Amino acid sequence: MINYRVADLTSLLKALRDEGCNVLDKTDDSEYGKFGWVIDPEGNKVELWEPPAGQ
Repeated sequence: MINYRVADLTSLLKALRDEGCNVLDKTDDSEYGKFGWVIDPEGNKVELWEPPAGQ
């Protein structure tokens, strides 16, 4: 799995959905930050990570 650090997970996931990307419904919000996932055109899972504030 590929992992990308992002600045605004919620907005990015919305933009990806609006473009027709395969965005998984599940997200995770923990002490380590916010996580979301998309599936790329080749079927690979891509993790998007927004670190906690201040990091």
